[in-house]
Amino acid sequence: MFWIWNLESGIWNFTTDLLRFAFCFNNKKVKQVSLNVKEIISTENAPGAIGPYSQAVKVGGMVFCSGQIPIDVATGEFVSNDVVEQTHQVLKNLSAVLEAAGGGLNNVVKTTVFLADMNDFTAMNEVYAEYFSDNKPARATVQAARLPRDARVEIDCIAVV
Repeated sequence: MFWIWNLESGIWNFTTDLLRFAFCFNNKKVKQVSLNVKEIISTENAPGAIGPYSQAVKVGGMVFCSGQIPIDVATGEFVSNDVVEQTHQVLKNLSAVLEAAGGGLNNVVKTTVFLADMNDFTAMNEVYAEYFSDNKPARATVQAARLPRDARVEIDCIAVV
């Protein structure tokens, strides 16, 4: 993805065409060029990835957060086996990752909630509503056969920063 500043029209042009980008750049019809660079987001204020993935990836003003589970960074263990406490911890972890990316929960536009048991939906939803009272992002909630480390809840998100 390439952004090209057109000196003649005075507007930004967006292109995914590498040849057009190269032509404009080589013929000096551009003032400034900026690439949408992928930035890996990592923070010690949230649990580290337990596999070959990143806590989040930021590109083009969007942050794609990997799913967070209820690990307390201070202990490296789950906060408890209670879905209410787990949901609080998951959202604290997501918040820490988003802060490292320059945003917060108020920037979230989409979440996916994974529950080990759909019977926990009401309890999870009450906690979730506390964190997203003003900003209500789009959401999908599904029951998963099994979550990492047998968590009862996992949440991922997409945010705009």
